[in-house]
Amino acid sequence: METPDFGIPERLARRMSMAEQHEYLRTKLTRRRTLVTAGAVASGLLTGCAGAQDRPAGTVATPTRPATTAAAAPGAALVPFGRHLALGADPRTQMRISWQVPAAVRKPYVRIGARPDALGPRIEAELRHLHTPAMGDVRPEVEQYYVHAALDDLLPGTTYYYGVGHEGLDPADPRLRAAVASFRTAPVRPRSFVFTAFGDQGVGEGAAALDRQLVGVQPAFHLHAGDICYADANGRGTVADRYDAAFWDRFFQQNEPVARSVPWMVTTGNHDMEAWYSPEGYGGQLARFSLPDSGFDPRLAPGVYTFTYGNVGVVALDANEVSYEIPANFGYSEGRQTAWLDRTLRRLRASDEVDFVVVYFHHCAYSTSAHASDGGVRAAWLPLFARHRVDLVINGHNHVYERTDAIRDGEVGRRVPVGGSTHPERDGTVYVTAGGGGRDPYGFPAGAQVSYEGHVHDAESVETFQWTRSRQRDPETVEWSRVRYRGFSYLSVEAVSGPAPRLKVSARTHTGERIDHFEVRRGR
Repeated sequence: METPDFGIPERLARRMSMAEQHEYLRTKLTRRRTLVTAGAVASGLLTGCAGAQDRPAGTVATPTRPATTAAAAPGAALVPFGRHLALGADPRTQMRISWQVPAAVRKPYVRIGARPDALGPRIEAELRHLHTPAMGDVRPEVEQYYVHAALDDLLPGTTYYYGVGHEGLDPADPRLRAAVASFRTAPVRPRSFVFTAFGDQGVGEGAAALDRQLVGVQPAFHLHAGDICYADANGRGTVADRYDAAFWDRFFQQNEPVARSVPWMVTTGNHDMEAWYSPEGYGGQLARFSLPDSGFDPRLAPGVYTFTYGNVGVVALDANEVSYEIPANFGYSEGRQTAWLDRTLRRLRASDEVDFVVVYFHHCAYSTSAHASDGGVRAAWLPLFARHRVDLVINGHNHVYERTDAIRDGEVGRRVPVGGSTHPERDGTVYVTAGGGGRDPYGFPAGAQVSYEGHVHDAESVETFQWTRSRQRDPETVEWSRVRYRGFSYLSVEAVSGPAPRLKVSARTHTGERIDHFEVRRGR
């Protein structure tokens, strides 16, 4: 696909913030639509669309008119697809159900019940319309419709069945029973549970293979560390990035077999900044997902939030704000995200219910692969991770599996070989790059041997680099890169409570082969 020409040099586009890019696109595309519409009206080509040329580019709004002929079809013909769940701020009593419809529908809703053949009354849902403007001759105008239902006051540790519908399509109809799905709320005090994680998924056979693995695992929830579907193919955070909104349709269809029953907890990567929709680039995420509103500003940064499941406090962050490598959104919250992180980590660490604190975000704090380490992440957040004794950090960005030793004060606090263990209070934090979620794998620096279970090498020094504020590569020789694997993979974490709580962490390939395992321990 060609890159559309918007009359702005690439060197200037790279210097624009996301807010500047959004304003540029809004002005450019709105003016283009006005000129095209005016020409069409003058030629007698358009009728019955008064005011269409005045709609701002890239808006998320309630539709004022049907975008396609399908919108005029009977409700029964508009079949929902792409169901995906998300936990609420309290996973014991809250669940968010989301899905997509091919066109605008009337009165969308969800029914839930204790059995698939006994769904209860209708619970109203919200329809969100996402308009993606055309760009030159390389991308058509796209209209997408997402529906979200918030379920509160649920019973802990309970399996619920649900069906989604709208006027003209009732999931309680026995003929539609096969479309009924289920989810389970968090128990009050689970003795153990499993969650999974990866980043950099996209659409393709590698991603689908990992989804099939997760269907078998059926984790309590899945953490997605950003670069979700790659509708933005370049991920440079510039107005010239190639973009195809239809990728999101394929993504949700691909993930539905697992995401309809496993809460899919996403955060934002560099490929998820979409300047067409909002000044910070997250209007698309707000339309497509319904995430916990427990962050510092859910409307500004929907991928920043926290929740506690069992004995694990989980924190999702938006590393686009602190990245030195790709600074399009650098500093957009004016430090509020980092201040919120400090407060949140302090609260979680003080809680008697929380044994472990797990933080996940996109850009790598420690990695030796293609993008290496981001000095902005290190400068902004590593002091907080150390102060509040974070147990495990999960990143994406580099399309590999790589795992550090326990790191304390920027150095190896304890070597953690395959099968080893660490105690964060004493040893420091383990950082995992879990970016093998489906996109083409990256490699490692020359001379850095691939090292994983069954193919373990002694840790050698690796020549790599970190990004600086001036976007320069600062070389560094490191000894913390303990395990490295090139290929599709996912992280599986079993959290165990009790007098000797532990996180049993494993990494597995898209075929289920284990490539790494270690334990993070608390208590005695």
